[in-house]
Amino acid sequence: MAVRPSLLALPLIALVAGTAPAAVSPEQKALEARFDAGISSADQLEWLKRMASAPNHVGAPHNKANAEASVALFKSWGWDARLETFSVLYPTPISTTVELIAPDRIPLGGQETAVEGDATSRKLADALPPYVAYQGDGDVTGDVVYVNFGMPADYDHLKRLGIDVKGKIVVARYGAGWRGLKPLLAQMHGAIGCIIYSDPAQDGYAIGDTYPKGGARPPQGVQRGSVMDMPIYPGDPLTPGIGATEGAKRLTRETAPTILKIPVLPMGYGDAEKILSRLGGPVATGAMRGALPFTYHFGGDGGVQLRLAVKSEWKQRAIYDVVATLKGSTLPDEWIVRGNHHDGWVFGAGDPLSGNVAMLSEAKALGALVKAGWRPKRTIVYASWDGEEPALLGSTEWAETHAAELQKKAVIYINTDGNGRGFLGAQGSHGWQHLVNRVAEDVTDPETGASVADRLRANIRADAADGTGRSDPVALAAAEKGADLPIGPLGSGSDYTAFIQHLGIPSINLGYGGEDEGDGVYHSAYDSFDHFTRFDDPGLLYGAALSKTAGRLVLRIAEADTPPVRFADFATTVGRYFDEIRKLADDRRGEDGKRGALLADGSYRLASDPLKPLGAPETLAATPHVELAVLANAVDRLKAAATAYDAAYASKGAALPAATRTQLNAKLRDIDQTLLIAQGLPGRPWFRNSVYAPGRLTGYGAKTLPGVREAIEDRRFDDANAYARLTAEALTRYAQRLEEARALLPAG
Repeated sequence: MAVRPSLLALPLIALVAGTAPAAVSPEQKALEARFDAGISSADQLEWLKRMASAPNHVGAPHNKANAEASVALFKSWGWDARLETFSVLYPTPISTTVELIAPDRIPLGGQETAVEGDATSRKLADALPPYVAYQGDGDVTGDVVYVNFGMPADYDHLKRLGIDVKGKIVVARYGAGWRGLKPLLAQMHGAIGCIIYSDPAQDGYAIGDTYPKGGARPPQGVQRGSVMDMPIYPGDPLTPGIGATEGAKRLTRETAPTILKIPVLPMGYGDAEKILSRLGGPVATGAMRGALPFTYHFGGDGGVQLRLAVKSEWKQRAIYDVVATLKGSTLPDEWIVRGNHHDGWVFGAGDPLSGNVAMLSEAKALGALVKAGWRPKRTIVYASWDGEEPALLGSTEWAETHAAELQKKAVIYINTDGNGRGFLGAQGSHGWQHLVNRVAEDVTDPETGASVADRLRANIRADAADGTGRSDPVALAAAEKGADLPIGPLGSGSDYTAFIQHLGIPSINLGYGGEDEGDGVYHSAYDSFDHFTRFDDPGLLYGAALSKTAGRLVLRIAEADTPPVRFADFATTVGRYFDEIRKLADDRRGEDGKRGALLADGSYRLASDPLKPLGAPETLAATPHVELAVLANAVDRLKAAATAYDAAYASKGAALPAATRTQLNAKLRDIDQTLLIAQGLPGRPWFRNSVYAPGRLTGYGAKTLPGVREAIEDRRFDDANAYARLTAEALTRYAQRLEEARALLPAG
């Protein structure tokens, strides 16, 4: 899935003064220098070429061979490595059909064509055709309606135009929301089928030269993906909450709530143009039209008909996780878990193998340190997951199977996915934000020679001066002062999901990007070794940078007497999220009042063009005052507890007696699990984190303090009140744990 982490495109947090961190010791610096010496871009290039030489979808022989080869590599480097296998429901397409029926009969779809200079694009005999996983098989024919991005606001606009998608096939473009929401919302509105296509406005010639001249998506390039309803729960659809082992109790396919009911297929803009250019009906203008060279219409008038048919083989298939361990010397029951997946939609050179080979490079360097006599204090677990692309299968099933042990032992989960070229991005649990920044100070950007952190600060400042970027005053102030840069919250879209959202294990997601062109072949047959080494990361220089970044995080946490968390960063972030929620509720009340007045005085009717009528929006119940006082009090207590603990630890933490440190580490190791709400979020109990979640209607994008925020957005005001209390209780548990930890430290 490879959601690109970014420090620039995510919600920002306020600066935290905090306490001065302990300097990295000379011994730690020497250890990291030896680690760096073991990182090799040449190794990564060799592994990438081999691993991306054949299709790597779930069930592909080459995907399993890559897993087996990875186990052999880990063992050769001194790791205790094995394959861990799970049995999951996975649909393999038997046939896919898209055909324009009227006004002309034109066959569409099919496999992507070979591209000059891309060796593997001629090796598609064993690749699956363009499709999306966990759609609902079917054979339907119907009128076509263009629904823009297929998000809720688009359906609201169609309703005002008098267009109903019931009984029709919708065509939605990628963007503005997660892929799986587009057919889900179509299904909810009564559509019988869905096409999702890549519009050149977001993904094609409007962005840059198309492949092979440039890296952007060519007209025949198709973005595959999953449309499983993962905002309910990820992983095997038949075993929610438990590992998909051979003897697990399973739902039936018909009762699994995350599998869609209507047929869905993806499409390139070359084929979509043949459908959209023929549509009549009202004109789509402004932000509702893409970049194809004609006037966009919504259709729905019966002039264009399409046949859409998908037939799949639904069966249990084995997936193969690679799990490798270096046992800790003094704290073997405290684990640092590090992961990246190895399965792809086709060859998967960028997503995920660029990140996977960076992780292998770390493992080789760590193994060399062990062979030279070093042992980590804490246990290090490296995992190369299978089945991430269709549903986060390998990581979710492993986390659910080992849930009790992970909640007892895991200190943190560190994730990467596809990598690129450019700037470091990071998302994660905000108590670890300062550590990410310290590491970024100590990693050199391979193309400029500056530190990764300094280059990112320069980018923020230059974009603000030029007016070309997001000139957030908080980020800009941090960049100008040389202070910590903010990281973003975690939603979903990669293998950290089960760890942070379900088990309450703090997580970090890392990657480089912003100057590569990998998005132009995302999830297509052209995500190849040739494309990646030409347009995304020539020489895998940033692959080595990623290894040095993630590897430093692993080493510093593994060797720390107490894991380097700065709790005030987390508390300040939560405070900012609370301020956003309070403002959201206030803004909604104001908007409701204005809309009600316009409806009452007939303004919408008078404003509508009589020749192109646009109906009034629906009347909505007014937003009441949500009971946020209890949450405000919990946020205040959290801030006070975090500030007091950080100050006390900075003053007295370096010289704790061994027994006290053992007590302190035990008190803090599972503190993030206090943020879990036992009954989960409304309508989706698998997601239990009270601070971070993927949005129900954003999929990948994070919703913060989600039980309250989404309830206000969705006008579920009883839920908003209930989850304000439940979230306050979670934050209070966290604050109380910090207070107990503070009490273990010497006074004064």
